[in-house]
Amino acid sequence: MRLAFLLYKYFPYGGMQRDFLQFVQALQGRGHEARVYCFTWQGEHAPHIDLRLVPQVSGSSRRRGERYLQWVSKDLSADPVDGVVGFNKMPGLDVYFAADPCYLAKAMNDRGRLYRRGGRFRHFAAYERAVFDPASATRILLISATEQRKFERYYHTPPDRMHLLPPGVSASSRRPPDAARRRAAVRGDLQVRSGELVLLFVGSGYITKGLDRAIRSLASVRAAQPQQAVRLLVVGQDKGRRFARLGRKLGVSECLHFLGGRDDVPDLMLAADLLVHPALTEAAGIVLLEALVAGLPVVVTDVCGYAHHIAAAGAGIVLPSPFSQSLLDKAVLRNIDGVYRAECRHSALQYAATADLYSMHSAGARLIENIIAAKLGGAGA
Repeated sequence: MRLAFLLYKYFPYGGMQRDFLQFVQALQGRGHEARVYCFTWQGEHAPHIDLRLVPQVSGSSRRRGERYLQWVSKDLSADPVDGVVGFNKMPGLDVYFAADPCYLAKAMNDRGRLYRRGGRFRHFAAYERAVFDPASATRILLISATEQRKFERYYHTPPDRMHLLPPGVSASSRRPPDAARRRAAVRGDLQVRSGELVLLFVGSGYITKGLDRAIRSLASVRAAQPQQAVRLLVVGQDKGRRFARLGRKLGVSECLHFLGGRDDVPDLMLAADLLVHPALTEAAGIVLLEALVAGLPVVVTDVCGYAHHIAAAGAGIVLPSPFSQSLLDKAVLRNIDGVYRAECRHSALQYAATADLYSMHSAGARLIENIIAAKLGGAGA
């Protein structure tokens, strides 16, 4: 089959973007052709993909979204495909991969009435409704049962159009036999002192992922345990100026390190002592499971779709809502105890050996194939 994949922007360090590429490759492996529409593609060009860059326009995100849909719709009319798979919400999709949380739930609960009168709200709510409305034909691949309940509540989407996928951690993220050697090598490269506590933050959306909260916890550790050497490694592709200012204000600049987007996150997880992920919102959070299968303890907010795996595995601490900075600070301080961290690591690795945390992309590819085959009137694979 000829399949079109719709994504506004591709860059190699986003969780959704990585899922997108793995779905494309899984479907290519099953013999299907892949055409990709996006505004920008950062990083190495993926092989055997028909990449069509949509001309960008200036202005609001609403205007860019409308322009994207107009251009793609025109191109698909001139050069049709068998099925359209979207990774951003918009009209006209056969399949949508729900990596983003429910927009309407956030707008109703976290925004005021004035915001909901604006054009931005009308645009994003309409594009989300085009996917989840009961009258829509779009089939939805979900990664979070929590978000599924939100979509059902706000749109009454028929259950037979929604498919909850297992997680999709790469097997390469699992803790390797030479983990101790690699940990020592990376800590040496980073000039980590003996006994120093290394906190790791991973995420390309610093605001949404709660980097300010993590920096405040770094300052709390310094204040509560002045004799404890500690640093926070920040990994992700985003603008860090305001967060660097916060670090200076709190007096922790010298132990706050911005590493940018990295390809060696699995090694950084082996080198770190704790993943701090105090997100404000997160549909899933694949980084949580990458830490879990690497045996890295986690502190995470319960708003994250995959936080329940951390609790079930005994792999760290899940913070309840509403968020409390003091509870986050206490949770980070708890992880100064090396015995506690070792217990979390042992429990996490046991869970990683038995739970299905790995099959999202193969299972999702089969579903996409069957959905498009049914649309075309053929039999599913």
